[in-house]
Amino acid sequence: MDDIVDQWARERPDMDLAPMALVGRYNRFHAHVEAGLREYFAKHGLDFSEFDVLATLRRSGEPYELNARALLKSAMVTSGAITNRVDKLSGKGLVERRPCATDRRAVMIRLTPAGKELIDDIVMGHVANEARLVEVLTDEERTQLDGILRKLLIAKEGSPS
Repeated sequence: MDDIVDQWARERPDMDLAPMALVGRYNRFHAHVEAGLREYFAKHGLDFSEFDVLATLRRSGEPYELNARALLKSAMVTSGAITNRVDKLSGKGLVERRPCATDRRAVMIRLTPAGKELIDDIVMGHVANEARLVEVLTDEERTQLDGILRKLLIAKEGSPS
């Protein structure tokens, strides 16, 4: 990244290249994060999107079920994408569809005992994997970076998620 910025600075000294360096480094690091997550989840027979559904259901609390709309809101993807994710997880015996007791038109997605066991088994390793990905940062640096990324996301999404 430094070479790229240096080349542009030589060719276009009139430009502020700090954003290019920052976004370029962010993109390169993001690729490392994605690879690290993909590798970890693959060891457990999942991809990130499947983990996301299992984790969303698990953190929702007992009975570990949500309707498709709530899953959709959490994942911020299309309803077709949620349907595909649930289909894959259902085929693996990790979730099940159940009729909603209060709305006959709605379907609830629930963790099966196997799904709960899997997510409970891998979530600690997932967090440890994420810690490994940022282990070169001090606690203070992680807090600072988290605050900066949070600020950027609020500016773009209007939400402190």
